[in-house]
Amino acid sequence: MSRVLVIEDDPTVAEVVGRYLEREGFEVEIIGDGAQGLARALQEPPDLLVLDLMLPSMHGIEVFHAIRAAAPVPVIMLTAHGQQSDRITGLELGADAYLAKPFSPRELTARVKAVLRRAQPPLPAPLEAAVLHAERLEVDLVSREVRVDGSHAALTAKEFDLLALLMRHPRRAFRREELLERVWGFTYGDTSTVTVHVRRLREKVELDPSLPRHVCTVRGVGYRFDP
Repeated sequence: MSRVLVIEDDPTVAEVVGRYLEREGFEVEIIGDGAQGLARALQEPPDLLVLDLMLPSMHGIEVFHAIRAAAPVPVIMLTAHGQQSDRITGLELGADAYLAKPFSPRELTARVKAVLRRAQPPLPAPLEAAVLHAERLEVDLVSREVRVDGSHAALTAKEFDLLALLMRHPRRAFRREELLERVWGFTYGDTSTVTVHVRRLREKVELDPSLPRHVCTVRGVGYRFDP
């Protein structure tokens, strides 16, 4: 049973979210304060965190920073409708998903399942190469490590999954919607999630992120990997 920690100060939202997740078999703990939620997450890291950004005593972004510094906990962020800056900030920090209020509890439940599923990627098939190479890049699919010119590159889980998918299919153009589904498990949603992660990925693996050699944009379509 996966344990989900919900840090949300609106008791109505928290109660509905908790009820839906428990129906799906998750163990749910709800805390309505940012500092208290952080202390609990650090004491016993959950399998996934549902994190509201507007919280008493401590902003959700601060909570996110502190938790991610301690453990690679998957995070789904909740923000007030229309807070574009919070959404972009959350995605740039490496949040696994984002939902604007009001949202459907069923959609949140689906995203929780998808994020947890993606957090446990399967091992490569026996006949698949365990290490992918492209000039300066080396991607180990088993240890989930990336090296650039022999030096370790610190990728988030989603950045790694995105790079591995593109490298497995060199020169194939992927639509942003397809990447959103195959990497995040979402059949619908905001494709800016993909755009932000591609930008962060380029900053870590490209010699010149403004003129990417490998993770290339296909205008009007999406992205492809050039070996």
